[in-house]
Amino acid sequence: MESAQLLNLTTFAYLASAILYVAILVYGSKNKTLGLTATLVTMGALLLSTMGILLRWHEAVQLGFGYYAPFSNMYESLVFFAWCIALAYLVLEFTYKNQTLGAFAMPFAFLAQAFAEYWPQWNQDLRPLLPALQSNWLIAHVIASFVGYAAWAIAFGMAVMYLAKARNVARSGLPEGTPFFAALPSLKVIDEVIYKTIFFGFLWFTVGGLVFGAIWANSAWGTYWSWDPKETWSLITWFIYAATLHVRYTRGWSGKKIAWLAVLGFASTLFTYYGVNFMLSGLHSYG
Repeated sequence: MESAQLLNLTTFAYLASAILYVAILVYGSKNKTLGLTATLVTMGALLLSTMGILLRWHEAVQLGFGYYAPFSNMYESLVFFAWCIALAYLVLEFTYKNQTLGAFAMPFAFLAQAFAEYWPQWNQDLRPLLPALQSNWLIAHVIASFVGYAAWAIAFGMAVMYLAKARNVARSGLPEGTPFFAALPSLKVIDEVIYKTIFFGFLWFTVGGLVFGAIWANSAWGTYWSWDPKETWSLITWFIYAATLHVRYTRGWSGKKIAWLAVLGFASTLFTYYGVNFMLSGLHSYG
């Protein structure tokens, strides 16, 4: 089986996973069979994606491309983005033992994978890497950056969950909201997840996106920082999350304020990742 077939199957596996977690949210988390099925499907989807990514790398080597990293263009990076979200979510599920979180996380994995597979703009053909990309720093920089992106995507999903539940609690006057929202984790737990995923993503992005990126830039272009649009927006995104963590530590911000900052941060993340490549020309516009 070719990598393209495996990755195409991964799209439907992520879709099935997202639907199952939404079903758990709608019908309740007491159905153990439904919950186990959702987890197993998600693990299967992650396995399919892993096999597809590794097989794509193997296919590139077989074509004689030599050095190749299977996340060097927009198509491959979206596939890897979805992989990171699925892995991060599974860690979250096993940590908090609450599968309703999946309804606000796995849809992002599906959307990223579907965007990769079915958006006609992407060229999915295997091509040799550009000279500037033929570096071990590519692997370190991209992996660490996308782990950060994935954590922030989940923080965004949790922020949406928090804002929806907080609104319901306020309107209903009930401590945990109406029965549908009461099935979600408490506002305190959701707030904790938002903070921890932001912090986790911040650490990875700081090291991978900024530090490793600067070292790689100096190796490829002879300068650590050139104010390329991608670099500039990466710094803007970093400052948004740095400010979010700062106000939480120094001013005790939590709840809705942090949730809205998570939404703002992820909007900046999406523009850094996708918008810059197609709206602003620069050294990072590899497509």
